[in-house]
Amino acid sequence: MPTLTSAKKSPRPAARVHGRPAPELIFGDLWAYDPAPETADPKLKPRYELFIGGKFVAPASGKYFDSINPANEQKIAEMALGGAADVEAAYRAAQKAQETVWGKMPGKERAKYLFRIARLLQDRAREFAVAETMDNGKPIKETRDFDVPMAAAHFFYHAGWADKLEYVAPGRKVAPLGVVGQVIPWNFPLLMLSWKIAPAIAMGNCVVIKPATNTPLTAVKLAEIFQDAGLPPGVVNIITGPGSTGGLLMAHPTAAKIAFTGSTEVGKVIMRSVAGTEKRMTMELGGKAANIVFDDAPLDQAVEGIINGIFFNQGQVCCAGSRLLVQESVADRVVAKLKNRLRTLRVGDPLDKNTDVGAIVSRDQLATIQGYLDIGVKEGCKMWQPAGRLPTKGFYLPPTIFTGVTQSHRIAREEIFGPVLAIITFRTVEEAVEKANNTPYGLSAGVWTDKGSRILKMSTELKAGVVWANTFNKFDPASPFGGYKESGFGREGGRQGLLDYCQLA
Repeated sequence: MPTLTSAKKSPRPAARVHGRPAPELIFGDLWAYDPAPETADPKLKPRYELFIGGKFVAPASGKYFDSINPANEQKIAEMALGGAADVEAAYRAAQKAQETVWGKMPGKERAKYLFRIARLLQDRAREFAVAETMDNGKPIKETRDFDVPMAAAHFFYHAGWADKLEYVAPGRKVAPLGVVGQVIPWNFPLLMLSWKIAPAIAMGNCVVIKPATNTPLTAVKLAEIFQDAGLPPGVVNIITGPGSTGGLLMAHPTAAKIAFTGSTEVGKVIMRSVAGTEKRMTMELGGKAANIVFDDAPLDQAVEGIINGIFFNQGQVCCAGSRLLVQESVADRVVAKLKNRLRTLRVGDPLDKNTDVGAIVSRDQLATIQGYLDIGVKEGCKMWQPAGRLPTKGFYLPPTIFTGVTQSHRIAREEIFGPVLAIITFRTVEEAVEKANNTPYGLSAGVWTDKGSRILKMSTELKAGVVWANTFNKFDPASPFGGYKESGFGREGGRQGLLDYCQLA
């Protein structure tokens, strides 16, 4: 826990975090705190190879790229740059494992491997949390308390399904699809890796997967756990590299199914490339979720939900509540409470256990977000950020809200993927529904109200794959997740997610 002291009663020089001045606290005129950096050893290597056929192998090109810590812009490690030859080798290894070992193995035996992976990940949880924070920039308390435990939970959950596949589709014969190709994004590297790999291998499929170029570290570290768990060679193959490598992986003829999580634009490119083939597809794409607050909602609780909805992981979340729809009669109160709460958020070193908002994943993503701030101001919206000083190194942005926003403004229509909240008012339930659904996306939504009947009404009328009631960003491996419209198709998690990784007879 942070040690809080009254700065007025006990003045002291600014704290230093990891050898540099800590960011000035938003509430700095009243409080100071002692930085508490995470000290767990992430056990990093200077160079990481590709993981093919159960072994770490050098890329055919002999080329590598740097993984950069977005919090301080320092190099973490060199990562293998996979290409066409490596993708080909990975699919050969996966196909061999599929035909000779994994596809024939009884489900109860496959379950043992998933259980081992889950337990080993739990054993190395602090190490993985630090590595994820260094590679991605999200606060250590998020990786420690959410990302890593949830990743392990997905392996535990799907291990439980592996010997019960007759219940996935009662009355039908369930069989593996074969080899699946998967591409994951940079916002939840370890978690996305887990909730794609776990259901695929539980169903008896083998995997070729590519992590995002910005965040490959925990993927190759998870390969170490696959080795320690004794996972048969070729069941999971991990290829690091640029977006073009992902394109090769998606287009490979061996893939019986492809699963992609990322931007809507890239998803459309992949769908066009797959059109006309027999490949199955699952797409989890962009979002522009409405977080709706009615005048009878518990406002203090709602404000916490708003903050969690948009500033969790610096707003770099597909299902982020980036549009706040608040009823006119309480709009001023909600905005005032929100500003007061934002003044208490600590922005800075992600490895500091007291940090609430960490670093943006890359310089390019920071530039994209800043571009949207300029757009919002030019279109006449009123921008507000809490006062404070950011670190001089790294990619940081303070939490930002816009008021005076209408449906026509670009910041209300386009996915920003950053800690930016657009606030829109409404008067009636019907208007709230109309505004919430007035988007090409349909991934998630939130409703804050004291009336159960209103929750039921909203949940049936909102066109979103997930609707949270009096909470936001709550996940469980047993709960299916996915979207409608330009937010994608197919589900991940739960029995519904397993159906996308099997063939039925």
